[in-house]
Amino acid sequence: MSDSSNSNISVGGLKFGWNLSQGQFLFEEEDAVLFWISSAMKTFFDTIEEISGEEATNLVLETTGFRQGLVVGEYFKGKNIRLTEVLDLIPNTYASAGWGSCFIKEVDEPKRMLQVELRNSWEYKINKAQGKKTAGKFLPAHYAGILSGLFGENIWFRIISSQLEGNENDTIEYFPSDMTVTKNIHKAIRLKESNEICRLERMVEKKTSELKSLVRELSSPIIPVLEGIVVVPLVGRYDNSRSDDMIEKTLNSLPKHQARYLIVDLTALHIDEENYTAHMIEKLGAASTLIGTKMILVGISAELSVLMTQSGFNFAGYQCFQTLQHGIYHALAQDGHQII
Repeated sequence: MSDSSNSNISVGGLKFGWNLSQGQFLFEEEDAVLFWISSAMKTFFDTIEEISGEEATNLVLETTGFRQGLVVGEYFKGKNIRLTEVLDLIPNTYASAGWGSCFIKEVDEPKRMLQVELRNSWEYKINKAQGKKTAGKFLPAHYAGILSGLFGENIWFRIISSQLEGNENDTIEYFPSDMTVTKNIHKAIRLKESNEICRLERMVEKKTSELKSLVRELSSPIIPVLEGIVVVPLVGRYDNSRSDDMIEKTLNSLPKHQARYLIVDLTALHIDEENYTAHMIEKLGAASTLIGTKMILVGISAELSVLMTQSGFNFAGYQCFQTLQHGIYHALAQDGHQII
């Protein structure tokens, strides 16, 4: 046989053929291919997992195994071969192709249930070479596909035990189920989307926290302009959180600067409809007074004055000026100073 470019043999009633001039290997008169398991096939599996990740690789193998098996099952069903005969053919067919030993047991045809034991399969050998601890799903899903094609309804599987866990066989139970490879794909996609959304949410939360910290550092700076006089410009829009931060920061800084006058510049303040501004200024003014600092308001626009008046803000307790310059002049005058 080794001297001929065309050879054919029969093993277990199955036909194998070679046409060396065409580089062709035939199994049951169909084109087939041979690979070394623990080297070439292991490299193939390792590469897929390296690129796609373990979870995605398992799903790809499970889906591929099922769909290949479905082709086999539908082929047998189209031949109108009885189930018992097909189940007798399958072990020899797959054993002769190097897929390992297959034992079909506990067949309950009416319930579409049975058990399959696999021993020394090519998937087990690859997984063992990879150092895996749990059984792969290509072959279990493949036989589920065969049975689904034979029975004409979806059959799924449950791995009971595996050789990788030290058992003699991989033992798989098969049963009717609404679980399908398509549902598994959609489930994996949803899980991936969910994980990505969670990742983005964490990123947004982190960036938001960083931005808030930056805003707290940059907003409402305490500016000591002259001895005993500090200026706090209020810029942008203030909500409860930002208002509390500003008041706390300001009150902590006033004693450090020995401030007798606190000039609050409202020129760049954005108007709000919830009266955060009026309440914030009232709280700041009351707290400043308690630590011996007088608050002066400057830069109040006509719109802001109307809004604060409508909110019940009492302007009588504060000196108000149109510009920051006027406010500083007033504070100096109270101490008997002036700018020359």
